[in-house]
Amino acid sequence: MIKLPDDEMTTFSLPRVSEAIIACNRCPRLREYCQRIGRDKRRAYRDQAYWARPVPGFGDPLARLLIVGLAPAAHGANRTGRVFTGDGVGGSGDFLMGSLNRAGFANIATSHHPDDGLRLRDAFIAAAVRCAPPDNRPTPHEIANCLPHLDAEMAALPRLAVVVALGRIGFDAYLLLMKMRGVAVHPRPRFGHGSVHRLPNHHMLIGCYHPSRQNTNTGKLTSVMMDNVFQTARRLLENPRD
Repeated sequence: MIKLPDDEMTTFSLPRVSEAIIACNRCPRLREYCQRIGRDKRRAYRDQAYWARPVPGFGDPLARLLIVGLAPAAHGANRTGRVFTGDGVGGSGDFLMGSLNRAGFANIATSHHPDDGLRLRDAFIAAAVRCAPPDNRPTPHEIANCLPHLDAEMAALPRLAVVVALGRIGFDAYLLLMKMRGVAVHPRPRFGHGSVHRLPNHHMLIGCYHPSRQNTNTGKLTSVMMDNVFQTARRLLENPRD
């Protein structure tokens, strides 16, 4: 059986877990890429200092809802240091926060920079991988390297009950973490937009297409489709037996 590596950060509070994530150097390829992007910069952000470090999760320490994304965007969270933040007007951050706002999980419907006043209520956003990967494609080894970070954040969020996985990578990463924790999930849940799975650890796992521009611009994922996911999450939080 796969086992999580021994890591003392799993016993820390959420701020200590975040510090450990930021200091991580487990994946040389990803660290080099993030730092290079931070040096080269995009023309529109040439006067800004890039974060260019691993990105911890963000949200309510008492959250019952966990949202698991893919990874920081090279010129989004890798620049701003906050998940789903700074990828442009109408980008994945705005698309996600719009739905969270309409479902009552966020106080505003946009996510442009860390000082924009965004606050999450009863929700926490994390990622399968904490460094921006080239072409948004982390390797299986890099995903496995990052899972202890997700495990540590979950351990520091004692009220978690519902998990929304954005995209297949987030979905599979969460299930791999369950396997590493020794949670037997049979049969293995299949990813699908709006799919709902009750797991042996008492979490409800919901699949959702990732709000990438490729998905939202082509209509594969619409705001109504994403709203339905978070309305389902809200209903399950209020009525766990539903």
